[in-house]
Amino acid sequence: MADDILPFSSAFPEATEADWLREVEKALKGKGAETLTRKTADGIGIKALYRESDFAGAGDPLGIPGAAPFLRGKTAAPDKWLPWDIRQSFAHPSAEQTNAEILRDLERGVSSVEVRVDGEGLRGVQLCSAQDFSTALKGVDASLATIALDSGRGMGARAAGLLGQWAEGQGNAAKLKLDFNINPLGTLAKTGRIEGGLDAAIAKSGALAAALADKFPAANLFRMDGALVHEAGGSEAQELAALIASAIDTLRRLGEAMDRQTASSGMLFLAALDTNYAVGIAKLRGARRLWARCLEALGLPAAPMKLQAVTSARMLTKYDPWTNMLRNTSAAFAGAVGGADILTVRAFNEALGLPEELGRRIARNTQIIAMEESQLGRVADATGGAWFTETLADDLAKAAWAEFQRIESEGGFAASLMAGAFQARVAAVREARAKDVARRKIPLTGVSEYPLLEEIGAPVADVSPVKAKAISEAGLKHFVKTLPAKGADSVAAALEPIRLAAPFEALRDAAARSDRPPAVFLATLGSLAEFTARADFARNFFAAGGIVSKEPPVPPKTVAELVSAFRASGARIAVLCSTDKIYEAEAASAAEALKKAGAQRVWLAGKHEGAGVDVNIFAGADVVHLLKLAQAELGVTQ
Repeated sequence: MADDILPFSSAFPEATEADWLREVEKALKGKGAETLTRKTADGIGIKALYRESDFAGAGDPLGIPGAAPFLRGKTAAPDKWLPWDIRQSFAHPSAEQTNAEILRDLERGVSSVEVRVDGEGLRGVQLCSAQDFSTALKGVDASLATIALDSGRGMGARAAGLLGQWAEGQGNAAKLKLDFNINPLGTLAKTGRIEGGLDAAIAKSGALAAALADKFPAANLFRMDGALVHEAGGSEAQELAALIASAIDTLRRLGEAMDRQTASSGMLFLAALDTNYAVGIAKLRGARRLWARCLEALGLPAAPMKLQAVTSARMLTKYDPWTNMLRNTSAAFAGAVGGADILTVRAFNEALGLPEELGRRIARNTQIIAMEESQLGRVADATGGAWFTETLADDLAKAAWAEFQRIESEGGFAASLMAGAFQARVAAVREARAKDVARRKIPLTGVSEYPLLEEIGAPVADVSPVKAKAISEAGLKHFVKTLPAKGADSVAAALEPIRLAAPFEALRDAAARSDRPPAVFLATLGSLAEFTARADFARNFFAAGGIVSKEPPVPPKTVAELVSAFRASGARIAVLCSTDKIYEAEAASAAEALKKAGAQRVWLAGKHEGAGVDVNIFAGADVVHLLKLAQAELGVTQ
């Protein structure tokens, strides 16, 4: 075999961009390539083709990985065995059960743990005392596996104090890897209230963080949470803007309570990733650009941004939950290739309830396969210099910077939240996205598209109700001897999380509660070839609302046969399915016959409007609205 490189391309004529554009216009029947451009929620255009003219990547304008200002990540040589931290989340209310789950998952490939703390035991583990922490973390070596907190509803400082108290008893404090993840501004955004006021909360957090930094130099102190904006329906630029705005406002409000460089170096940044892995990669790259600029403006030395990525909760579905595995895999790919330092994959069955062993196993194995079989972490900054990725990252960073400046002009992140200004902008994006979901411009596989009415459900953990407990302040008071005086509560409209599939799931839930499955009759006209496309469309359309489509046993050849099949179906709604040509000739007479046979309403698959047709269904229609109408006509209680 010859060693020479075979010049395959020499057999083809050289093609230019003009040649490509000419072929595009031909394929689009005279339309230009610009018609292929799609817009993100921030109005950023994503083109079909990118060239060197979009981003001059040949000369490494962003530097190299591992070099200041670290726009391309913290290292040029990723760890061969663990290129990123595989972090698993735990939320079982029992400290004993949580300990068993933590030890099991650490043995099977997880490299760090994140414990969701909740005194009520509804959304996390009841870690309310030093003893609870000792029980949950028994046998865990924090010098090997990082222990992180996810504390909401005003419990962050108290939980961080208890974790610090536990860590003091482990010895070797300088080497313990702890993520205390204190975030008072995140609490305000998530819950809409900070008891005792924001000033007191910041002062308390600063004093605690300073004490923890002195005791545990390897720990991360604060976590800035952009993911909560994503989960509330916000755009990528809004998420990135909130990420840096919360960091800047935290540093500003800490004042003299803590050295600015110590505080900034102890910050971890959390972003969410969904199925659009290309946008996800660009989002992480854009985040590093933004933080590097902030450090420069603050006069602080350049340092790598510590990024944690978590797969999106708003993209997960209750129905056809198995498809969530694919969604999580796409998001995990974005985290790995985008250079996340820490990656958390949610359990595929999280939307159904508390995940059990299967959900956690699939979550961790998704990362292990990506790391060890696909070897996604072997190349430092794999997309660096790619025209599309770099251009989109720049565009996102610019859009996020503009939103960040808007937040700053409103007095900073906390002031914008308390005035409701930022939430209003997030709501506008959320509502526009909801309309696109309802019209299936944003398709949800297994829910709004290709729904399965007889699906196999996924298991969840069986958890008994627990009695709510208060989280002790003993750990906090151990590190902060004098707590600041409390003032009036700080309040804001909470950024409530959503799930994109929720409107369709509500329809499916309503249908499931009916005494018998709601059904429509597909009144097919013409031959099999003529009605199949629209019959398939109608079948999937109604299935998205839990409505069964009944069909003639054989294609009816006459109106009499159609009427006979309709009567046998017992349905109250008939849906005409055929071609526009047949509709012109037969739709009116078929509709009249079906109504005489007892059809309460006659729908039609397509845009043909004529006598006897009550409702049309077609691509681009508001599916949620029409399904609610169909359910109401079929007697389904919402």
